[in-house]
Amino acid sequence: MTRNFAGLICGIVFGIGLSISGMINPAKVIGFLDFFGQWDPSLAFVMGGAVGVYSLGYLVVSKRQKPLFDEMFQIPTRKDIDGRLISGAVLFGAGWGLAGICPGPAITILAFGWTKAYVFFAAMVVGVLLYKATMGRSPKAPAGATA
Repeated sequence: MTRNFAGLICGIVFGIGLSISGMINPAKVIGFLDFFGQWDPSLAFVMGGAVGVYSLGYLVVSKRQKPLFDEMFQIPTRKDIDGRLISGAVLFGAGWGLAGICPGPAITILAFGWTKAYVFFAAMVVGVLLYKATMGRSPKAPAGATA
């Protein structure tokens, strides 16, 4: 219960941060991706700030024996780059570039009632369901892991 509550609080803080920074606005994201037009570098500053805060937090947390709300740290161990990773990254990037919406902000902007957000979220859910139906679990995933 405590773990889920901590996740909920983190999600709310993340959503508020996205809203304050303007990163829920698809036009802002598309402006960042428009290198040869009216390029808007503000997304780079938001990402840079997030990486900085994460890096400091990681330094503090990495000194702990275990996380506050779990039995062990959940750190990915795979380091290989395969076709599934590359194709997933390409699909993610294409979707982000075409719609100007990333999955995190997509959930946040549902609260604003934008039709585009509902369409994107529905497409995202369909994509997840298609993946689960066709790919299931990764053959390289450790026992007990879910895709």
